[in-house]
Amino acid sequence: MSDLELLTQSLARNVKRWRTERGFTLDALATRAGVSRGMLIQIEQARTNPSVGTVVKIGDALGVSITTLLDYESGPKVRIVLPEQVVRLWSTEQGSYSALLAGTEAPGPLEMWEWRLMPGDASASDPHPAGTVELIHVTEGTLTLVVDGVDYSVPAGHSASFEANAAHTYGNRGSEPVAMTMAISVPFER
Repeated sequence: MSDLELLTQSLARNVKRWRTERGFTLDALATRAGVSRGMLIQIEQARTNPSVGTVVKIGDALGVSITTLLDYESGPKVRIVLPEQVVRLWSTEQGSYSALLAGTEAPGPLEMWEWRLMPGDASASDPHPAGTVELIHVTEGTLTLVVDGVDYSVPAGHSASFEANAAHTYGNRGSEPVAMTMAISVPFER
């Protein structure tokens, strides 16, 4: 079975599990996540490979991390993530990418990401639920962080935190790659 097939089946199983555990009907989850009922049916039947944005919306609506939705192992309380298990969820031909390094439920989703942005690249994000916080540490280059239309420059060695319930964009307006680590904490709401 390919990695994509494994992830598609894991996503199907986990969306259905968490939807049932939360007591949501397909219609209720579709409304909360802002995706169609038909898309949810296709996901739960492992008949589609949805976009990263769709998976994020479903995770936010369920109050679980992307890691939880894509997890194909249920293991001990300590989980070691091997380099080959890191999931790249966004990339460009220029070499930019975001990689989900680890995640857990604490009590809502808590995720740690590795990002690389090549010069000229940017990635926009819709607002997350109220109470969502992001922490960023830049290790190379200068990140242009745009939150609710305001630009912030975050150079290498600097960190930033922000409430992520507003539209935000991670960008590289410089001439060298930007490398950063990001943690996201999303509160669970019923």
